Amino acid sequence: MTVTTRRQFLGSLGALAGAFMLPAVARASDAYPQRPIELIVPFAAGGGTDVLARALAEAARPQVGQDLIVLNRAGASGAVGWTELANAKPDGYKVGIITVELTMIPHMGMTKINSDAVIPVARLNADPATIAVRADSPFQTIEDLIEAARKEPDAITVGNAGPGSLGHLAAAALQDKAGVQFNHAPYRGANPAVLDLLGGHIQAVAVTPVEVANYVAAGKIRPLAIMADKRIGAGWENVPTLQERGIDLLIGGWRGLAVPRGTPDAVVQKLREAMATTLQAPALRKTMAELNMGEGYLDQADFQAVIERDNAVFKALVDKLGIKA
Repeated sequence: MTVTTRRQFLGSLGALAGAFMLPAVARASDAYPQRPIELIVPFAAGGGTDVLARALAEAARPQVGQDLIVLNRAGASGAVGWTELANAKPDGYKVGIITVELTMIPHMGMTKINSDAVIPVARLNADPATIAVRADSPFQTIEDLIEAARKEPDAITVGNAGPGSLGHLAAAALQDKAGVQFNHAPYRGANPAVLDLLGGHIQAVAVTPVEVANYVAAGKIRPLAIMADKRIGAGWENVPTLQERGIDLLIGGWRGLAVPRGTPDAVVQKLREAMATTLQAPALRKTMAELNMGEGYLDQADFQAVIERDNAVFKALVDKLGIKA
């Protein structure tokens, strides 16, 4: 056999081997997922992010073909859960919920984890921030709350989901706009803050509507205002926006699905397709509407653009307000 013939023979073997290997790779990709998927929720059970994650896990089962097992990893305003997500094996079997705080807390020096550590899959919803009090509170309007804080600085304690959370920045931005000083009380998630409000330990909370929706419907909590450009529904039609009250402040958050950097494109694509279908599921949409959880599905590219925008917006806000860990 000549050298040329030998080379041709070896080349044919290589091509033949490749022909057998490619279908095997494709079959492995097509088979995902072959076992349950862990879904990291970076906040305590009972909060808005946890509620959405559990409703999503239930609705996504038919599309994904496997169970999504919710793992609550609360701490450091989300950084504990996101660190676990970023360090997970990028095989699609550990995914996580990311929230707007991922574009906030890195600028406060709270964590080295930022949005570059993960791959966004889809935005699941979007909500405005809200300021709420107990139903029996003497503060009937947002003006009442602001006036009390003006008369006695630091006397009004406003709970939030943790340092650097959406609620924290929202309340800080409100006090900046109004020229008052609140006492900010961080918790390990929105639900503990809401429970302390109900217990009379704090005067107000800065959260999103979903985190107090059940208590508002039950007549136990009264929202004073939302930080959106228009009012929302589901029983909140009488809650004014801050803009209506002469305070030009728009702050909102979002929740989305993400995977570790390095996750195969085929896996990301399957999750994208599953989320696009799941977010249209009647049962999930009904749950979200009942909880006043704003719709806001975005596919990967548009979600990435929102993340980049919010990184710039909240960096500027953090720098302006001088908020550091």
